[in-house]
Amino acid sequence: MRLFAAVLPPEDVLDALAAEVAALRGLPGAERLRWTGRPGWHLTLAFYGEVGDDVVPELEARLAKAARRTEPFPLALRGGGRFGRGKALWAGVEGDLESLRLLAGRAEAAARRAGVEMGEHRRYKAHLTLARGRDGVDVRPHVRMLADFTGCTWTVGEIVLVRSNLPTSGVPGEQPRYEPVARRPLGSAGQAFGGAG
Repeated sequence: MRLFAAVLPPEDVLDALAAEVAALRGLPGAERLRWTGRPGWHLTLAFYGEVGDDVVPELEARLAKAARRTEPFPLALRGGGRFGRGKALWAGVEGDLESLRLLAGRAEAAARRAGVEMGEHRRYKAHLTLARGRDGVDVRPHVRMLADFTGCTWTVGEIVLVRSNLPTSGVPGEQPRYEPVARRPLGSAGQAFGGAG
């Protein structure tokens, strides 16, 4: 399974983001971007890649432990930016970023302890990918418009193990399908669920 750990914003947060994205898509050059569909809007904590079925139960158990060790915390989507001169356009995050970084580190450590090959550790940069560029699209107007965007604050209460199903049809623009494999509540709420659950 191709897996990653993520924070999934609630529907009202995604509604506000959808309105912002609709405005962004009206800017010049937007048609040359590959826009991420709403089902793909998430904050990746750790990307695991292909994980063997035999490793998944151990990974789930270790993620549950990581979740229990992290208390719920507030976040909001705010502003945005770009990676690689427009190769990726993203919405930014504000709130308790220290807890978010801590949770991301724990999600990565959980995978390493479960035997998942993680490669080189990179500093965590919280973002939600909105679009990917090609052909040198200038996304600076999009970044400027995102500067004024502030979503409502929510409390992150769980970590989600997500399966990414890559497109197989060959149809241009087809999006990956994402499905939650496991949800683990943060903090003391996770005590009731025990280990791997």
